[in-house]
Amino acid sequence: MAAVAQCVRAALRPRYPLLSFSLRTSPRPLCVATQQKNSGQNLEEDQSQRQNEQRAEPSSAEKTLTEEKAKLEEQLKEVTDKYKRALADAENVRQRSQKLVEEAKLYGIQSFCKDLLEVADILEKATESVPKEEIKDENPHLKSLYEGLVMTELQIQKVFKKHGLLRLDPVGAKFNPYEHEALFHTPMEGKEPGTIALVSKIGYKLHGRTLRPALVGVVKDA
Repeated sequence: MAAVAQCVRAALRPRYPLLSFSLRTSPRPLCVATQQKNSGQNLEEDQSQRQNEQRAEPSSAEKTLTEEKAKLEEQLKEVTDKYKRALADAENVRQRSQKLVEEAKLYGIQSFCKDLLEVADILEKATESVPKEEIKDENPHLKSLYEGLVMTELQIQKVFKKHGLLRLDPVGAKFNPYEHEALFHTPMEGKEPGTIALVSKIGYKLHGRTLRPALVGVVKDA
């Protein structure tokens, strides 16, 4: 810009001394203003570039904080998962313990019931062994004894039922290996194969669980 001004002054100096003077004096303020303007633009560009660089490239402190945050979030997730698993395990243990307690209440008398079943079997055999034709007023002692045995048998069955112990007398029912024990198989006319034709010994169930299977004879194909 200064070289152009000098060339213009040299060309106009002989004819236009005043113009030459004005050209000699005016370019400097113009150049200064232009430089200041350019300097201001350059400063703004530099600041904008530095800001962009700062935004694009976070400082080491920000990187450290970001990494620490990620680690803490991962640790929190692991602790939360472990806590949930511990709660689930504790709930499972509680449910199993509660189930064991309930089963103990229901089946704690299992061995005692087995012992009483022998008494019930003896009473049943005793009543069955008395000849029905001998039970009459002419034999008052035998009649009283028989009636006493029958009442005792009925009472013990009521006690069994009260505590969840039920008889299994499956004559004519389908054979069930979970409730019955087959002593023999025999063909029998008029009976469907696989059904129970004879019960040798009564079975019992305690709260739906087989305590003693019934000893039976099963019908087979002829």
